[in-house]
Amino acid sequence: MATAATHSNGTTIYSVAERAGVSIASVSRVLQGSTAVSEKTRRRVLEAAEELKYVPLAAARSLAVRHHEAHGLVLPELSGPYYSELLMGFESRAADLGQSVVLMLAEGKDNLPAAVRKLATRVDGLAMLGSAAIPEDTVMALHGSKPVVLIAGDPHSDIDTVTSENTKSAEEITNHVLGHGRSTLLFVGDPDSGPDVRDRYAGFVAAHAAADLRASEPVRISLREADGTALADRILSGAVRTDALVCANDELALAVMKRLREGGTRVPDDVAVVGWDDVMTARYVEPALTTVRQPVRELGAQAAERLHQRVTGAKVEDGPLVIPTSLIIRSSCGCAPAPSR
Repeated sequence: MATAATHSNGTTIYSVAERAGVSIASVSRVLQGSTAVSEKTRRRVLEAAEELKYVPLAAARSLAVRHHEAHGLVLPELSGPYYSELLMGFESRAADLGQSVVLMLAEGKDNLPAAVRKLATRVDGLAMLGSAAIPEDTVMALHGSKPVVLIAGDPHSDIDTVTSENTKSAEEITNHVLGHGRSTLLFVGDPDSGPDVRDRYAGFVAAHAAADLRASEPVRISLREADGTALADRILSGAVRTDALVCANDELALAVMKRLREGGTRVPDDVAVVGWDDVMTARYVEPALTTVRQPVRELGAQAAERLHQRVTGAKVEDGPLVIPTSLIIRSSCGCAPAPSR
């Protein structure tokens, strides 16, 4: 069986050192990327390693540099486009930085804090989504023992936070819908599900207050397609009355639009619908979905970057990193469709 420094072809770090005519320590330093060797030595070692087809095994290198070379990522689940985009952004940037990613889903865990603590023993740091599915005590339990980055969570004075702007854009999209003369707007999504949805509802309320209107209570449902379909059925039956829906994500908005149209309710003529995220489907449905563009993949990438900075001891700017969002006007709000190109 090959050891941590021995490959199945019999090549070892000793073989590389002998071929290059240098010490084992010099080989180790070169393969770890250290600059404490001469260019001549570095070139000889790399040439010897290539000739012998030797690549240092990750386990051996991890022992040498006392790092796992892995980031942990804790998400509530993987359903819907948001989590997949976030994961792709995180993994892609981590890979650029030479790190692997160990993913854990909170869904189905009986003792999430214990599971996260166990994960922490296998990685150099963790990024977690700020949501009700991942309680704050789970985040704080690791504080001081491993670097932690909170994604889309509330700012903490001693924990790094990477988030998107929510309140201002939510106020802007609500103002836009009110500007179409709609009077019975409903916010769709549960503010208690996470700081991002809570802040979007705060923007919804602020827009009403600025217009001397009273905002309705939110429709507290989860952000899944099935919940949007169920809400549309309640609107079609008359159990819920509204002329505009401000949805906390595009998944809800798209599901509502589809079911309303199937039931004979016109969007936006009878009910205007707007969303959040600007997923790819938003621009191709009919009517095209007015929404807020949130760079979810960048959110994941920036979280991986910040986590790597903490793990390596690089200089990090104080305070939360807030990524801008932007209003995308299409026609589901009542605006005329954009001309075909």
